[in-house]
Amino acid sequence: MKTFIPGKDAALEETIERFQSQLKKQGFNIEEASWQNPVANVWSVEIRDVDAPMNFTSGKGSSEKAALASALSKFFERLSNNDFYTDYYLGNDIAESEFVHYPNEKWFPVSLEENLPPEEILDERLTQFYDPTMELLGTDLIDLQSSNMERGICCLPFERQSDKETTYIPMNIISNLYESNGIAAGNTKAGARIQGLAEICEHAIRNRIITEHIRLPEIPTQVLNRFPGIQESISALKAEGFPIYCYDASLGGKYPVICVIQLNQQSNSCLASFSAHPRFEVALERSVTKLLQGRGLKDLDVFPKAPFDNEEAHFINSSVLVSWDLFKEKEETDYKFVDWNFSGTSKEEFNHLMAIFEQENTDVYIADYDFLGVDCCRIIVPGWSEIYPVEKLIEANNNVALELRETLLALPTTEWDSEQYAEMYCILEEERLDDRNYLSELIGLVPKADSAWQTLCIGELKCLLALAGGDLELALEYANWSIEYNASSYSPERTHFFHCLIASLAFALDEERDPAQCKAEFERLYGKDTVTAAWGSIEGTVRFYGLTGGDLSMAQFPAHQQLLASYQKLQKAKAASEM
Repeated sequence: MKTFIPGKDAALEETIERFQSQLKKQGFNIEEASWQNPVANVWSVEIRDVDAPMNFTSGKGSSEKAALASALSKFFERLSNNDFYTDYYLGNDIAESEFVHYPNEKWFPVSLEENLPPEEILDERLTQFYDPTMELLGTDLIDLQSSNMERGICCLPFERQSDKETTYIPMNIISNLYESNGIAAGNTKAGARIQGLAEICEHAIRNRIITEHIRLPEIPTQVLNRFPGIQESISALKAEGFPIYCYDASLGGKYPVICVIQLNQQSNSCLASFSAHPRFEVALERSVTKLLQGRGLKDLDVFPKAPFDNEEAHFINSSVLVSWDLFKEKEETDYKFVDWNFSGTSKEEFNHLMAIFEQENTDVYIADYDFLGVDCCRIIVPGWSEIYPVEKLIEANNNVALELRETLLALPTTEWDSEQYAEMYCILEEERLDDRNYLSELIGLVPKADSAWQTLCIGELKCLLALAGGDLELALEYANWSIEYNASSYSPERTHFFHCLIASLAFALDEERDPAQCKAEFERLYGKDTVTAAWGSIEGTVRFYGLTGGDLSMAQFPAHQQLLASYQKLQKAKAASEM
């Protein structure tokens, strides 16, 4: 028996079998890690790569098969778009290989004299959009993944839909601004594009509704009654004590967006779930299932209380924790309810979504990928699909630590004098790196779970640098900062070390006390090994406690090697394709 659901071009059984066989063919070993079925017709599942467990996706749907097909689809979209690997340094071997991202990528040299992006990159409208103040430098566009300054700026080809011309967009811009917004997979090219465009529409309209405090009309009961399966899920949630309200977020029938609100009387929270699709039923079902994606009913009690201030909104996975005032009952709404539905063939639904962006006078850029045997795409719609503002390219570019990576990796095994450690501290200050940023994220490293590298913030690094350089007052300042800000992420062992270090530094800085006379007492309180590590850090015999030194091969970091091995499977598939 074959199961067909609205909005899909193939039976669920066919999709699951084809997607699983294609993953196995490419060498990806996928397992179903966890399932959730909190209420009737609401299912979600998390799947992950056994050989690279940092690569995982979750799917949702009204049945087990629908949820699994959704999760597999997301896994393909993230593989095909390199999304699993976007935040990481891929190593020198890949940076110097025939291609880093895709065989059809293009490289443009950076002129260090002019230090401006080459004219062949982007088009006129995109250049104005990404660099309105003309401050963007060519060096700002070096991608984190290759970090190959000598090779230049790596750009990927996109088809501008207005005239079918090819436009080259820097990988750096893609990885800095878009995350996974606009990437999609489907049973057909049109199916994937519909999903990508719908997601972009959903994200943009959601943000507009929240920031502009737009009052939405409720969906009438007689309309909801057309979908008994969805109504059963809503009734089950209400029976469990979670009131559900469904709103038309189409802003007068213009955009295919639905919003579903779940209230929690125990935590006083108000959770909003938005979804978009040309078919009303599909958008509504996705909004309901998204509320519980990856969560059981007990997990709905953990969210913070909703503020009474409309200025605040918290994004939780695909849902939003919003204030009470935004969706409370109102006598008047900003828009009237529209009983919209734009269902049709895949081509018709794609054209409908494209017409929305054409009316908004914005360009749509699409890159299609099928080298894994599944249709996938990345869609960029300037002004609509950005997750982060374009200012990030200058103010918080993810390649900011590109030239520091090798030095920072080697710090634990580097023998410097006190002046050199002080100089490195000054460099961190000059770069204006946020003390709260994790160093592994800045240099593109996959750290081992529960390791010191996983929890190492810039603030903690400053503490360790000050210790290595003998500046005990500065070390005490940042040791206190580390405990106050980052202790919740530390292992018990590392928390214990910092508590011991703070007490030990206080003694070492007290001219009226002799720390040696208190050593036995410290050892009774903190343990001999911890005291040895803390006192050794102060005396200079222990440097960068708990951290393993490394180099640009990343061979010292097993989790990172797992990621690189996974990426090599993709590279092999790309090389074998006709891209």
